[in-house]
Amino acid sequence: MRVALLTPGPISDQSWNGSAYAGLMRIRDSLGAAVSHIQTKTPAEFEENFRLYGAQGYTIVFGHGFEFQDAAGRVAPEFPKTIFVTTSGNTSGPNLAGIRFAFEEPSYMAGMIAGAMTKTNVIGAIGGTELPPVKDSFKAFADGAKAVNPNVQVLVSYIGSWEDASAGKEQALAQIARKADVLFQNADAAGLGVFQAARESGKTYVFGSNSNQNAVAPEVVVGSVVVDVPHAFLSVARDIAAGTFVPRVVPMGSNADAVRLELNEALKSAIPPAVLVAVDSVKAGIAAGRIKIEPGRPFPPTP
Repeated sequence: MRVALLTPGPISDQSWNGSAYAGLMRIRDSLGAAVSHIQTKTPAEFEENFRLYGAQGYTIVFGHGFEFQDAAGRVAPEFPKTIFVTTSGNTSGPNLAGIRFAFEEPSYMAGMIAGAMTKTNVIGAIGGTELPPVKDSFKAFADGAKAVNPNVQVLVSYIGSWEDASAGKEQALAQIARKADVLFQNADAAGLGVFQAARESGKTYVFGSNSNQNAVAPEVVVGSVVVDVPHAFLSVARDIAAGTFVPRVVPMGSNADAVRLELNEALKSAIPPAVLVAVDSVKAGIAAGRIKIEPGRPFPPTP
């Protein structure tokens, strides 16, 4: 079994790309697979490297991000013995699958906490680029905040990069200047600049994303919206290795603990206790099927 991974950014980001590489390593260690990784930047590179691995007869090629799905859809028919999987993808085919993380569920809970914590009634969300999954998470964050604080204003801005930490810091400082005192970043390596801005302001809390980033800036990161990419990658790879995998868009939600909100215990005292009770109630409601946080994008039917 040979498994390849394409990431849009550096695996040193302590976030989205790093979690994918950890997933690749888990497949290697758990299934004994031979693995390979390439960082790619442009759609042309996406196709080129999908074809590279397909031509080499790889069993699975993961394209880590929504931006990979079009390239995967074009290349997959050329290599029917290779299964192409895109994270946050919304399309499927005979050898093409997507993994859809219900990122909106913990994002909604983070929004509830942000809406309860803010002293200024202004909070913010900062993304790398305006991809549909990021927009979905920010909508859920805003909806959660307004559920507990109807008067809250939610600022949304995009850096235009997933790697430029300086630009991330500038976006955060701009929102802080507009009185935002709780931020949510989904910007990979560029998001590290958001943490830096919060540190320097001395009055701003931040929610991290994708990986547990609580220890990256423990004095300002109140919690992280975690996507358990290693769990998802290994689950899909095991099914493919066993010959039981059905190519489709695979849902990964908080019911399976594939997405979750992990709070920083060191800052938990800054969160109003009542909203923690409310968050637990929402989490239980999602698990029981009583509450559904609607994604911005429709979920496609299984072919």
